[in-house]
Formats: sequence, structure tokens, C-alpha cells
Amino acid sequence: MSKATARRACIVGLAGGSASGKTTIADELETQLCDLRVTTMHMDSYFLRVKPAMVAPYTGEVFEDHNHPASFDLGAMVSDLDALASTGHWDVIIVEGLLTLQHEPLRQRLDLRLFVDAHSDERIVRRVRRSMARGASYDDTTRFYLQSVRYRHDEFVEPSRWHADLILNGAYPSQRGLAAVEGWIRSWVARGEGDE
Repeated sequence: MSKATARRACIVGLAGGSASGKTTIADELETQLCDLRVTTMHMDSYFLRVKPAMVAPYTGEVFEDHNHPASFDLGAMVSDLDALASTGHWDVIIVEGLLTLQHEPLRQRLDLRLFVDAHSDERIVRRVRRSMARGASYDDTTRFYLQSVRYRHDEFVEPSRWHADLILNGAYPSQRGLAAVEGWIRSWVARGEGDE
């Protein structure tokens, strides 16, 4: 097998809370690395059709749970990532989602682990705007966030930040921070660290 076909893609993981800026930063990195072969995997693409139920801790209201590991087909995501990485078609694969750093089999495959941080008040404002733009009501959006999303964030997402190599500012993304990440990725690719 030639060196070119043996090269493995650099796999970059982006985790963070709901509406923290993960997709925005993934898109920005993809733009900055446009001269390389880059693709992005989104965890939201692996939502299960039927999601588990969650009982709100204080009100007892039942919600469809969108923020629990059992809400996603993470096994399929890991399998698809392995298949994508083995093709040799990509220089960089960006994996973004709530639980990218929480799910150990996914985390183990990452060459660079990033956590996108934004304060909860900013995230709820962003989420309300986004949900209402999609037709959801203010009351439904805020009730779901306050009674479900924030608890799952504290349980699964927030603790995963300790697995990150770098924390990025999702409120006001730093161009210097993004440039540092870009530089690290380019150096990894140039050194051929995925060569076997």
C-alpha cells in the first residue's frame, strides 16, 4: 500500500451545549481549511426516530429526550466514522455534537478534542430564536429548555469538557483561537501523522 493510500484523516471533535456555537465553529474551520479535503459529521443526523422519555426533576412533566446518549444511534455514528476515515479520501473529518466528548468510543477516535463554551443565558436566547424561527412557541421552547435540556447538559455535556484539549469561546469566537486550531490541524496533516 502506498503512503498516499495509507494516510488517515485527522479527526477533530467538537462538543458543547445546545446552541453553544458548535456548528458555526465547524463551518468556520471547514472554510479556513478549504484547500484541504474536509468533511463534517453532525451528531444530530443520528437522532433516533423514537427517543426515550424524560421526567422533569421538579415538575414531573414528561418530555421526549433529545439530550441523552440513548437519543442517538451512537454505534452507527462510530461505525460510519470508521468507514469514512478508512477511505483515504479525506484530510480532515470534523465531528460535532452534544456528546462528541461524552461517548468514549467516539472520543477515543479523536486526534483533537475541542469543547465550545457559551454561558447558559446566551445559549437559551439562541435556542429560543432558533426554535421560534422554525415555528415553535416561546413557551414551549423555554419550558423544554428549563425542564429538560439544562438537566441533561449538567449530567452529560458539561462533564465532558474535561476531556477537551482546548476550550473555545462560542459566545464570541476568537479568530486567534480558530487560527491556532487551524494551525494545529495543518501541522498534523503536513507531518502525515495518520500515515501507517
